Amino acid sequence: MQKRIFTLFVICMVLAGLEGNLVFAASRVYGQAEGTPQGETLQETGEKEGAVQLSAPHGVLMEASTGEVIYEKEKDVRVSPASITKIMTLILIFDAVEQGKITMDEEVTTSAYAKSMGGSQVFLEEGEKQTVETLIKCIVIASGNDASVAMAEHISGSEEAFVQSMNQRAEKLGMENTHFEDCCGLTESQNHYSSAYDVAVMSRELVVRYPKILEYSSVWMDTITHVTRQGSSEFGLTNTNKLIRGYEGCVGLKTGSTSIAKYCVSTVAVRNGITLISVVMTAPDYKVRFSDAAAMLNYGFSNCSLYEDDHPERLKKIAVKKAIEEKVSCKFEKNFYYLDTTGKPLDGIQKKIQMKKSLTAPVKAGDVAGKAVYLLDGQDIGSVKILAAEDVPASGYLDYLMALCRRFLPFQAKEPGSVNSN
Repeated sequence: MQKRIFTLFVICMVLAGLEGNLVFAASRVYGQAEGTPQGETLQETGEKEGAVQLSAPHGVLMEASTGEVIYEKEKDVRVSPASITKIMTLILIFDAVEQGKITMDEEVTTSAYAKSMGGSQVFLEEGEKQTVETLIKCIVIASGNDASVAMAEHISGSEEAFVQSMNQRAEKLGMENTHFEDCCGLTESQNHYSSAYDVAVMSRELVVRYPKILEYSSVWMDTITHVTRQGSSEFGLTNTNKLIRGYEGCVGLKTGSTSIAKYCVSTVAVRNGITLISVVMTAPDYKVRFSDAAAMLNYGFSNCSLYEDDHPERLKKIAVKKAIEEKVSCKFEKNFYYLDTTGKPLDGIQKKIQMKKSLTAPVKAGDVAGKAVYLLDGQDIGSVKILAAEDVPASGYLDYLMALCRRFLPFQAKEPGSVNSN
């Protein structure tokens, strides 16, 4: 009898161990790519530091949809960004396209000043015309300094004016440790600086707000055609980011190197619905910048699970006081994302809708009407605002009078084609 009990006990222990492994694996399926090295996980260490060993002095790993920092090393130290500067240049280019100031097929004329840029270039000639789209390729694939200046002058009239816009945009993004002196990063001025975290912030702004950039930054090789007074000739573009070809899921974004900045990279990779941004600054050589970037990406993909509520339910209308329209439609401000790095199952996330009893006219589209609160194991993990979906003007005396008339003096419109019997 005792032997049977002991045998049953052993079987139960084995099954319990198997069950635990299945639950753990299931909780990580969404965020873990097949074949991704496991390494040291957050669950095992209980902390973010120590799981990744960077050779470079500065680095950041950020998840794109939430902006959450997964790993950091001296992330706020001001350093020279070299050609990673061009990420902000690209943001302003896409801003101008979005605002209708320029179009992708619009031609840009190269100035003598743009032609004179040294460093990495695509050898534009003075007076040469290229489309905005072509110059974007030259900037993001081949890191063309001449192409960057040509676009800066085309949008703002001068590089100096364009750089002012770059700094204003950086300020709006909360990039506290960034200041630009040029649009391409060629300068050696000590007043031209950024940080690993700020680079991640502007990288996120570019890829989340303008995902079309990834169509260009993921290209390994391309060609452009120079048309000048000497005739036409093809010029090959080769991506400076070697991880495009060497790391599964890598789709961008930008490299940089100067004698002061040393070697840096902002890498974007996508696996299983998760987009990670890996930034390495001031690496001693190009091999270290890429190996460090890949190490952080491996770490992130091994340990992150992402929850997205992208199909929220239809919301009920909310009452509006002091308005003829008695109710207004509502909408969620945005999709909800939650990044987990602890290995918890995310299928237990609950959502609670909290609505105001009513709004008072006038109501503007975008006025807050409530919020959706998300809970995991009873803990608040975030919320999304619920907004009025349309304007509702306040009612005046005439509106009340018309409402009374409709209520007490109902008017019955005749059906089309009806004829009096008299």
